[in-house]
Amino acid sequence: QVQLVESGGGLVQPGGSLRLSCAASGIMFRFYTTGWYRQAPGKERELVARISSGGTTTYADSVKGRFTISRDNAKSTHYLQMNVTKPEDTAIYYCNARHPLNQRLDYWGQGTQVTVSS
Repeated sequence: QVQLVESGGGLVQPGGSLRLSCAASGIMFRFYTTGWYRQAPGKERELVARISSGGTTTYADSVKGRFTISRDNAKSTHYLQMNVTKPEDTAIYYCNARHPLNQRLDYWGQGTQVTVSS
């Protein structure tokens, strides 16, 4: 059974930092592209950042220079370090793991709420 379990969400003040974690089980994690997506109220889910099995990273323009995605294959876990947060970063954040050669192997976490507010 495949599971992706997020942690680390919560309330942060504008300009503050938060670190999200996503622990995977049931997959050969090191072969997967992993990523973070977010969905704000009334908006579609959007890509925040992703990292390939080889470590290549991609970021949404809105978070470049503020967020950093990383992974630890030994722990089957990937992370999203969120710095200089803004109110517009408020959303439910979902982690994702997708096999690059088989798009049917596409898994999602349950989501974690991030609220940026003073």
